[in-house]
Amino acid sequence: MGGALLAGCAKNDAATPGAPAYPAYAEAAAPRVLATAPNGTVLYNGGFGSALAPDPNDPAVFYLLTDRGPNAAGVAANSIIFGKADFTPQIGKFRLKDNQLVLEQTILLKNAAGQLLTGLPNPAGQGSTGETALDASGQPLPTSPDGLDSEGLVLAADGTFWVSDEYGPHLVHFDAAGKTIERINPFGTGTGGRRLPLVLARRRPNRGMEGLTLTPDGKTLVGLMQSPLHNPSSAAVSGSTVLRVVTFDIATAATRQYVYLMENAGLTGCSEIAAITGTTFLALERDGLYGGSPTAPAAFKRVYKFDLAGATEVSDGADGAAGKLYGGLTLEQLKTPAGLAAAGVVPVTKTLVLDLLTDISPVYPHDKAEGLALLANGQLAISNDDDFGVIDNGQNGFAPKILPATGKVDVNRIYFVPLKTPLK
Repeated sequence: MGGALLAGCAKNDAATPGAPAYPAYAEAAAPRVLATAPNGTVLYNGGFGSALAPDPNDPAVFYLLTDRGPNAAGVAANSIIFGKADFTPQIGKFRLKDNQLVLEQTILLKNAAGQLLTGLPNPAGQGSTGETALDASGQPLPTSPDGLDSEGLVLAADGTFWVSDEYGPHLVHFDAAGKTIERINPFGTGTGGRRLPLVLARRRPNRGMEGLTLTPDGKTLVGLMQSPLHNPSSAAVSGSTVLRVVTFDIATAATRQYVYLMENAGLTGCSEIAAITGTTFLALERDGLYGGSPTAPAAFKRVYKFDLAGATEVSDGADGAAGKLYGGLTLEQLKTPAGLAAAGVVPVTKTLVLDLLTDISPVYPHDKAEGLALLANGQLAISNDDDFGVIDNGQNGFAPKILPATGKVDVNRIYFVPLKTPLK
């Protein structure tokens, strides 16, 4: 999977004097083999790229996050095959060297007792997605109350990490060595008793709090749900473009919610959020198709700037299971700009900043753009989730994840993209 770099690695000029000159992209160097599936498919300990956090003290260092591990949908309804059942979600510290990303340190995520976490689904009432977990041989696996499907990553000024996930959703604070300091969710089952809004428990399975960022003053976490909540049900919100932005005051645990509108209901949703100021942010919005595919090419992978100023705060003071209602309807049932306007709800304003499919040359070949960061020199850094180099083979197993545009197995990259217009 390491291999030679593809074309397109010319240097990008730094946006500000004295800033480092980044390549057009950097690729992970020689990921090690994680496991081999029963059918012989190799699973790599890539998997980094679900989120991205630059080191503010070293412009050559980037922290990349894995999700719950290599998995595939089982043939049986709601079953999920875990290619390595004991995989521990982890943060990789990578150094940019000669246009490659060299893994310098792996931080394994642990619970408050110091035991290694797994990516296994949570029990009922504690963040369950309704999935039945199976190992690579098809044998049932237990649930785990500490299980984490990690997707969002923040590196705080004190060297600790905040991670958001697709299960609960959970918001977990880890120390620099990966041990849990605090776990926060809508159920109140985490450490410390602090909670997220109860309505977030209605997140669509595997479309939870996909993105997480921290305001520049270090005081407020801001999460972005990937898709409309199933609120009150999947059928009831069909065609909805309403996503929730959630702010969490670290000191007080006070939360606020706002509406972000996807461009269309057919998208995979928003994969990441990155702070610009205390009220302005970037969102990575995308489909699930491969760039450069000759048969089903990607059509939508964009970065938007959005602003909370002037948007309606939509929290439910009673913290009900359905959140605040509008004429008896949930926020997600309002579905469209017209529905929101009729209810008096103003969503965040948004403007296009970057189109990955037209602004990255020669082609953005991946399906999953998932990590996003604004660098000190004004460029954007964007990472891809390579799914550990495998995809679902539709038969309770795995197949290599081959990029149609390159003919090679997907691998983690960071793309460094200069912006035409400064964001600040």
